[in-house]
This record gives sequence, C-alpha cells and structure tokens, in this order.
Amino acid sequence: MISVFLPYGGYDHTKKTVKELRSSKLVAKIFLLVTDESIESIEECEILYVDNFNSSSTVSKIAERTENNFTMIINQDNEFSWGQFAVERFYGVANSTNAGMVYSDYYEVKNGEKVLHPVIDYQVGSLRDDFNFGYMLLFKPGLLKSFSSKPNNYPYAGIYGLRLFTSVENEIIRIPEVLYTTTEPDTRKSGAKQFDYVDPRNREVQVDMEIACTNHLKQIGGYLSPNFIEIDLQNEKFEYEASVIIPIKNRVNTIADAITSVLSQKTKFSFNLIIVDNFSNDGTSEKIKEFMEKDERVIHLIPERNDLGIGGCWNEAIMDERCGKFAAQLDSDDIYAGDNTLQSIIDAFYEQKCGMVIGTYKMTDFNLTEIPPGIIDHKEWTSDNGRNNALRINGLGAPRAFYTPLLREIKVPNVSYGEDYAVGLAISRNYQIGRIYDPIYLCRRWEGNSDAELDIEKQNKYNIYKDRIRTIELLSRIEKNCLDK
Repeated sequence: MISVFLPYGGYDHTKKTVKELRSSKLVAKIFLLVTDESIESIEECEILYVDNFNSSSTVSKIAERTENNFTMIINQDNEFSWGQFAVERFYGVANSTNAGMVYSDYYEVKNGEKVLHPVIDYQVGSLRDDFNFGYMLLFKPGLLKSFSSKPNNYPYAGIYGLRLFTSVENEIIRIPEVLYTTTEPDTRKSGAKQFDYVDPRNREVQVDMEIACTNHLKQIGGYLSPNFIEIDLQNEKFEYEASVIIPIKNRVNTIADAITSVLSQKTKFSFNLIIVDNFSNDGTSEKIKEFMEKDERVIHLIPERNDLGIGGCWNEAIMDERCGKFAAQLDSDDIYAGDNTLQSIIDAFYEQKCGMVIGTYKMTDFNLTEIPPGIIDHKEWTSDNGRNNALRINGLGAPRAFYTPLLREIKVPNVSYGEDYAVGLAISRNYQIGRIYDPIYLCRRWEGNSDAELDIEKQNKYNIYKDRIRTIELLSRIEKNCLDK
C-alpha cells in the first residue's frame, strides 16, 4: 500500500531504517534518493538519482514511481527507529480520513539525550516554509502526480510547493502521537536558527520559496497586487513629530543605555520618549525617574491595568495625548546605532509615503561586539511583493515605526510575542511599508535574553500564535479581494 522514498548518502544507519520498514506488510517498495551516482543500492531497494532532495523534479520522479500507492517521504538522511505499529498508524489515519498528508510527533536524540518533540497542528495560515512536520510525511495516492502535472519548476521549493498544493483541497492532519525516534542533526540554539531565512547564503533558496508561496496565494485568492492606499502625512497635527516607545518590565541593567541612546538623537523636529513601565520591581522605575528629573522629554507612564503584555503597553503609549505623529520602537535591551537613527526613520516616512517603516539591525553582545549572524536587513522585502512574502517569513525586522493615527485605528494585540508582526501584516494589507537597509539599530543578546534559547514548548506556543496571525491575515486578504472585485 505504501511506497517509501528516503535520502541515502551511503550510511549504515539507512540499512537499519530499511530493515524496520520491511517489517511492515504495508510497505510495497522502498526507493533511495541519491545524488551521488557512485553510491551502491541497499538490497531490495531501488535507486532513484535526483538533483537535490527538495526540487520539483525530484517530486516528479517520485510521482512516476508511486503507481497507485500512498507515498511516504522521509525528508532527512537521519538514523530512525519506528514506534510500535507506526507505519500502520500513519496508513490507518490517512486511509480512513482521506487526508492529503499526515505527519506525527516524534522523539529526538539530541546531545545523547532522548527527548519528546511534539509538533503543532497545521492551519491555513501555516505558510512559512520552515513549518516543522517532523521527518515522515505520508501523502494520499495520486496527489504527487496531480502536483507534478502542474507547471511547477522549483529547484529548491519542490517539497514546499507540494505541501502548499496539498493544503488547497485536502486536510493536512497531525497525529498527536510519537511514532518514531530520530537523531537531531541541527543542535544550534533556537536563537540562531531563527535567522536562517535572512542568511545571504540561503538567498537563492529563499527566492524559490517566495515564488512558490506567491503562486499559492494567487491560487487561493490571497495575493495582493502592489497597489497601496497613499497616506496624507500632513493631515494630522501633533505637538511632537515623533515619540520613541519603550515598553519595559524589570530591565534595571539595560534601561539606562536605551534611554541615553534616545536622548542623544539629533533631529530637526521635536520628539519625546514614552516609557511604559509595566510594574517593574527591580529598581527600573527608579532609574527612569532619574532621567525624568533631568530631561522633560522623558515620560514615565505606569498603566492602570495589570493585564498588559508588550502590545498592551504599546496601546497605552500610542493612545496617550502626548504621543507624537510617528511612534518609533526601541526594546529596553537594545540601543540605536547612532545619533541620526530617529531622523532617518522619520525621513523615510515622507520619502516613501508609507504607514510603517522597518529598519535594519545588527546583532551584538552586551558589549556591542558584533555576533553571528551580524546584520539583519530583510532584503527579501520588496516593494512589489513584500507584503505577500511577509506571510511566509517569520518576522519583519527592526526597528519598527508607525504612523500614529494608523496604529491607533488598528491597535496592537495585547500579547508579548509577535505583536509587531501582527501589526505589520495588518498595515501591509492596505499600505506601503517603507524600508531602511542601513544598520540603524543594535539588537543586544545577553545571558538570560528571552530569545536566545527557547524550549520546544515555548517555540510551539510562539509558532502557533504566528500561524494563527497568518491565518487571520490570509482570510482577511481573501475577503478583501472578494470585496474589491
């Protein structure tokens, strides 16, 4: 009933995987995906030479060999062991539900320790190409042939395109059970992995992923052409041209640097600094008051509510009557790269006639020494397709700044992760987002930093939220396109 395809680099562990697969009566054939023609086959397996494991031409070759069977694709040349009746469980769920694709939780062996790796449920907004399905994907009969019959030519995004194609008319089902164990080949911290999609070395791959995602959005009615509502930035009068917003809680060791970097800005306009102090109790509040006594531009805002996340603190600031026409972000851990950062941001609003501006930042340690991956410029954002590609990537960059009347209308989700991404998606639905590609912001990583290393539960929690934000935005764009017809 099942044809299995797995990458093979000539390693002995693949023979063990094949042996376990052979123990299931449901496995009809096993194909080894090989890029090196000098590699010899494993007994009772068929060699399938491919250009790379993820191209659409590889998917087409797999489709030619599946006949009318279910297709299982193992997407990594790892060492695997199967759980009890795991193949039967994959097949049973796929067959009884007519799902387009089925995947499951798994155990991973990482640094010699076996740990649970639960994955998350797929939803319509799960468009990011790094969505973790695990390593075993089971597709229903005929699906790969249907995909291969379309004009798909993806050198790197074949499997990604297949998954998007599958989701259009089929259910993608997660089995919330551990069905196999594998080694974890990438042992980097989560804080390092999250920047892979902006690594220049991956640019060619990312362009291919963008093309696949854009084609998918066009197919389902979620694509937005580069037509934007132009904002009249002279329409509103404010006492201050700009406000820098710092939401904060218990950052006594970093807040002084952040405040100093703001007050040292040289601008042609008036600005203030609104610090929303979310009930700090470590001496942060006292630090802020020291600056207030010396500079009237510093506003120390303590909310009346005690249920606010970072987004809620932003709402407190932008709704305050002292907020300027433009609201610029600065995290309490970070600093501006120079004394012209704020001027550059406000200039970009007028030059690019946009509702939001996103800059470029440099990763540093606490002593401001550059650390990998260095400069994060998000050059994948283009004026014609940036807002479509934004549904695929996992962040929009920093620092961020907003036209305050627009942000007051949209408002910021009252959460402490992904709130900026949600707002950026919502703004880009109708308005252009301006970009600054020079590094104007220093993002400091230090011991205890919340993004340095996340456990799997928190990674899943954050990814579920961002996928939900994408789902809401995608459905909103589909509705917009229907109304605009």
